[in-house]
Amino acid sequence: MCGRFTFYTPPETLINDFFPDGLEVDGHFDPEYNIPPGVGIPMIRTSMTGPLILTHSHWGFRPVWAGDKAPAPINARAETVATSRYFREAFAHHRCLIPANGWYEWKQTAQGKEPHYLTPANPERTPAIFFAGIWTPREGDDTTACAIITEPASEAFRHIHDRQPVVLDPACFPRWLDPSLTDRDGIRAATHRLPGDQLEAFRVSTDVNNPRHNTPDLINRI
Repeated sequence: MCGRFTFYTPPETLINDFFPDGLEVDGHFDPEYNIPPGVGIPMIRTSMTGPLILTHSHWGFRPVWAGDKAPAPINARAETVATSRYFREAFAHHRCLIPANGWYEWKQTAQGKEPHYLTPANPERTPAIFFAGIWTPREGDDTTACAIITEPASEAFRHIHDRQPVVLDPACFPRWLDPSLTDRDGIRAATHRLPGDQLEAFRVSTDVNNPRHNTPDLINRI
């Protein structure tokens, strides 16, 4: 799954390294080292007028038709996102990217849950990663809500947790974000993962367990 992540890369770096054709920035993005569910998170999508936009979206997906008491999941399973009544409309028409620098997973041990940080092995080569996501308008205002798509964990990380976010290869961003691509098979064919050897995992402090802790030392290797 993905229930906590970091994002501290400046938007200017995202534009220079990943979006040379342009990316509008809507809002301010402070460095975040412990982003929990239920808050506004960075999201990149195609704007209503065409250009790509980096903006905030509420992390907790709830379609307008579902009602206020319906669940607001933070993750959508890759195996069912295209067919689930809850997610299929967004998968077809409202795909997005969630920029990050890494995410946390907790490994179950005899001593309790042990936090790990999963992040690019070479940050200079890979200054940010991007989770596949979906979004939906929120009722009554002009904001959105989103979820991160997850899949079975790769062999390298399976010993930590059995699921992980879908981390996309930048080469597939244009097709992933293309609103004219709505066919399920076409979307899946256009979706490519970042090679697994570009990521690594290591233990970090249990300070991350408290979402109120939000400092750079949380991602120090121990």
